[in-house]
Amino acid sequence: MTSTDLPTDAPGESDRQAGGGRGNGPRRSRRWGRVVAVGAVAVALLLLGTRLSLLPGLGDIFGEKTHDRSGPAVLKSIRDMSRYEAAAGNFQVVVDLEKDTKFLPDAIRGSRTLYVGAGTVGASVDLGDVAENGVVVNEDRTTAELRLPHAVLGKPALDPDRSYAVSKQRGLFDRIGDFFSDNPGSEQAVNKLAAQHIGEAAKESGLTQRAEKNTTAMLQGLLGSLGFEQVTVHYGDVRK
Repeated sequence: MTSTDLPTDAPGESDRQAGGGRGNGPRRSRRWGRVVAVGAVAVALLLLGTRLSLLPGLGDIFGEKTHDRSGPAVLKSIRDMSRYEAAAGNFQVVVDLEKDTKFLPDAIRGSRTLYVGAGTVGASVDLGDVAENGVVVNEDRTTAELRLPHAVLGKPALDPDRSYAVSKQRGLFDRIGDFFSDNPGSEQAVNKLAAQHIGEAAKESGLTQRAEKNTTAMLQGLLGSLGFEQVTVHYGDVRK
């Protein structure tokens, strides 16, 4: 009676093959576990740095430092001024600037900025713009009559220390665009709009009338100290 030997696997080989498939699962679990652990440590360090920056004396460790590397200011020109700055008004305006895109919701594309703009507007009288017959003095030099141009408003000057953005809402595309490049145009737009509203408010504030009144009082006091008893000032169209 003959017997035939059948090939058999080496001892333990089938167990290793079977165990290899089961071993991939723990490896993947350990790998994901490391990723989660690293992420948790990063978040913990971030939160720790934020908390420590709030403690007295430790804010400088994690705080930002600002370096001013600007060049020196260069004088471009000088002008001799003959205007008397007789009055100035302080103004404040809240700018609500919203930009929308057709067929796209604001969450995707669009922006809205709430900005508080504060600035001043001056009113002046040009004392150098007087015609030859604009000043009349009697022989005794006791009375004087002056004809001056009307007071005019200057350009609104925004105060950066008192102007600030209350809130900025941007869509997803706008945030992505700001991430890759700065967008100074948005700040320039709200500044320009704030200056425009302040200038319009100055026209309705009676600032020019106040400037003319103050100029008259200044000239009466100045000429009165020189011996003039009566000083009259007229404002209108001055033609040289």
